[in-house]
Amino acid sequence: MSTRTVLHEADIARALTRISHEILESNKGPHDLVLLGIPTRGVPLADRIAAHIAEFSGQAVPTGSLDVTMYRDDLHRNPTRAPHPTQIPAGGLDGKVVVLVDDVLFSGRSIRAALDALQDIGRPSAVRLATLVDRGHRELPIRPDFVGKNLPSSRDERVNVQLAEIDGIDEVTIGS
Repeated sequence: MSTRTVLHEADIARALTRISHEILESNKGPHDLVLLGIPTRGVPLADRIAAHIAEFSGQAVPTGSLDVTMYRDDLHRNPTRAPHPTQIPAGGLDGKVVVLVDDVLFSGRSIRAALDALQDIGRPSAVRLATLVDRGHRELPIRPDFVGKNLPSSRDERVNVQLAEIDGIDEVTIGS
């Protein structure tokens, strides 16, 4: 089994800085932005992006988490998935530009589940998607607005994102 590191700590930091600038530019500033991380690793990524946006713009951006477990269409294949708490910022989502943040975009099914979950919570004015790694192989017509790294891969390969907040190290590896 061969594994190689495709993003190191500095690469992840640069990618998140770029994504943060792109979000600010696309939204014409931090106004009405809400970042929602998809557990597990999307949550610390959303927090990091929010910290960058606050640093660049001087304005804090609300963050939260959006658990999509019960909205997934593959629970019958993996019923042991543990739900995480959904935490919506105090101002809610109605009329806001919500940026969903996830670590890896693969089939698009997690994002479809996130869109379904959002319907039960509020009515954002727009929903955008930021992902650290886009590895292709979409099964649904979903495309990220902000990408840290496009990583062509085979379906058999596994992309593993590790973040310091959870794993004690920042790196992205790919292996078979």
